[in-house]
Amino acid sequence: MDDKRRLILDQALALVDERGLAAMSMRAVAERVGLTSMALYPYVGGKDALLDGLVDLLHQELGTTLEEGDGDWRRRLHALGRAVRRLAYAHPGAFPLLLNRSAAGASASWLTAALRGILHDAGVPGDRTPRLSRMICAFLLGYATGEVTGGLPAAPRGEVAEREFEADLADLVRLVEVAVRAT
Repeated sequence: MDDKRRLILDQALALVDERGLAAMSMRAVAERVGLTSMALYPYVGGKDALLDGLVDLLHQELGTTLEEGDGDWRRRLHALGRAVRRLAYAHPGAFPLLLNRSAAGASASWLTAALRGILHDAGVPGDRTPRLSRMICAFLLGYATGEVTGGLPAAPRGEVAEREFEADLADLVRLVEVAVRAT
């Protein structure tokens, strides 16, 4: 990624972190990087392209912060789930973009690839992998989005929330194990 583009995206993400997605405009981002709004266009295009860039940036951050653990697919699935949730809490204003916008950038397909690798290592048949991957991805992104936006009904807090999320990850592991046994 070009250094200037990266700076612009980093500042846009910082703006969203500080003031929320509604506060992000081409003008507000331009002010943060010391440019005019028109000077942003060669680097990030219009606002839609800037939002796509944020999605790509979030995917990159998720990919670089994932703690792989050992080679066991169960531990990798848990690590991936925890990484998604950490990202949601790090960027609660921008995180819903992962659920609401198509992943367009170069790094955007890594989450799907990571899930497919985990499912492959678990022994899920290839024809069942896309559906199961979408289901797990939808749960992780949807749960984390609901948690940080307050969209989950009576969502627990603190240690209770941690235990509940870990139990949900264990349920995902069991779901994968059932898919393997059903072959």
